[in-house]
Amino acid sequence: MAEIRLSGIGVSEGIRIGKVIRYDHSFHNQQFGNVSVEDVAREIKRLADAKAICVQEINQLIEQAQQTVGAEKAGVIQAQKSFLLDPSFCPEMEKLISKKMFSAEKAADQIVKKVMSIFENMPNEYMRERAADVRDVGNRLLAALTGAKGINLGDIREAVILIAEDLAPTDTVQLNKKYIHAFVTQKGGKTSHTAIFSKTLGIPAVIGIGVGLDQIQDGETIIVDGTSGICIVNPEEDTIRIYSEKMAKEVNDESALEAYASKEAVTKDGYRVEIGANIGTATDALYAVEQGAEGIGLLRTELIYMSEDSLPDEARQFKVYRDIVEVMGDKPVIIRTLDIGGDKELSYLKIPKEMNPFLGYRAIRLCLDQKPLFVTQLRAILRASAYGKVKVMFPMISCLEEWRIAKGIVEEVKEQLRAEGNSFDEGIEVGIMVEVPSVAILAKQFAIEVDFFSIGTNDLVQYTLAVDRMNEKIDYLYDHFNPAIISLLQNVVTAAHAEGKFVGMCGGMAGDPKAVPLLLALGLDELSMSATAIRKVKHTINQIELEKCRRLLEDVLQMNTAQDIRLKMESFCSENGI
Repeated sequence: MAEIRLSGIGVSEGIRIGKVIRYDHSFHNQQFGNVSVEDVAREIKRLADAKAICVQEINQLIEQAQQTVGAEKAGVIQAQKSFLLDPSFCPEMEKLISKKMFSAEKAADQIVKKVMSIFENMPNEYMRERAADVRDVGNRLLAALTGAKGINLGDIREAVILIAEDLAPTDTVQLNKKYIHAFVTQKGGKTSHTAIFSKTLGIPAVIGIGVGLDQIQDGETIIVDGTSGICIVNPEEDTIRIYSEKMAKEVNDESALEAYASKEAVTKDGYRVEIGANIGTATDALYAVEQGAEGIGLLRTELIYMSEDSLPDEARQFKVYRDIVEVMGDKPVIIRTLDIGGDKELSYLKIPKEMNPFLGYRAIRLCLDQKPLFVTQLRAILRASAYGKVKVMFPMISCLEEWRIAKGIVEEVKEQLRAEGNSFDEGIEVGIMVEVPSVAILAKQFAIEVDFFSIGTNDLVQYTLAVDRMNEKIDYLYDHFNPAIISLLQNVVTAAHAEGKFVGMCGGMAGDPKAVPLLLALGLDELSMSATAIRKVKHTINQIELEKCRRLLEDVLQMNTAQDIRLKMESFCSENGI
């Protein structure tokens, strides 16, 4: 057969060559019937039993996900459990069984399709992609009801490349890269959970290839290039040779990076920057240390809340924080207070639906409004500070008034703990994330009062450029190399250092090797990132000279477009072997 080339979105780098296995666990166009009045009670019980099976399966997958992709991303699967427990989901199925004599399967099928349609028609790209989560819950529920058995991804024990219409988070966390060398899907975008999980797992992936998926059959040979977003079906011998050589180079490059886990991040002319990791659990902390982390630049505490069925109490939180602090020893651990809202929900914490949740009732705004919740968390964090080098960080601060109220509550909690005889670090530093443009603009005023800054570029870019970072139709505008972002970064660093304050970065830009030369020149004291990016960033820093980076910054500050800056950065990196 002739070689076929298909294009999609490369979401996880790497090249793999292998045999195709197709995966489909959906219930396409199946017809389900009605039941008699006498069978209604039985059908409701069948539905309840199936729901219980699904909850048990999802709980097991959450545990597995915490080990494979980390607690943060495991929280995504918790959302599926929330659907099953939502009063507008399974109870609505029961109503169809009782009132319309639908079988449990028919009722489940209809409600799932109805809820999927609601999500698919939402204006927000991120929310539209949650339709895939609903579909997965529906497929799981129907499988439990019908007893259907398909391919169990966790049971695959041969080297294959997985081809599917789509993969849900519960599918992706089961992938064992020892056997599943890459995957390709018909659907999906850059912000889909499938895309995020594949990068964390280190499995090359191309998604969103559309109807081209129909041209790929079981058993065929395929090349997947997750870097360029290309799939080649039935490749010719010359094509296989070319891509085999590229694969060999990848392996050599990866081996060379291993040595950087134990190295410091120091430029050729002796400038050192601290490298931290963004984590959610003690397991994440251990992995981060193995990869070369010199501290924790961001501990996402919301992951503790997302893994629970009710608000975690002080004892539960204290244990989690203490365990992480003890793993890190004398290394710094920056603990961010609860950042829930936006794209992160808790089934047990009823937050009103909002037209624009990213600009609404979330993070520090929620914590200041629900003070008992905030106090419980602060008590746990402060008590954990007795076991190591802990810092407290508030997210989503937008004005000095918010900062002062939050800082005041910290002082109240300190007084409580002193009165009770509880130990904590009396000198604990308290800082803020810089992710709202108003803070970046007024950095000079904030720098007088806060102990440190940590720049969260993901939201800072989104809010500064008025670009929904989950919307694929406008994602070309979402670029941390935009001149406005560079200008804000310079303002924040200058203001912080004028007051002798530490300034780090914990957003996606910190883990981008192409951005690192600029960040060094700007004077960032710390870069914190996903643990998987640490060795590559350390390698980048060791290849460059600070003076060259400063001259580069001078040129960049004269540029007017993100495209010009990006091209300049790519050229600089190429010239310096990055």
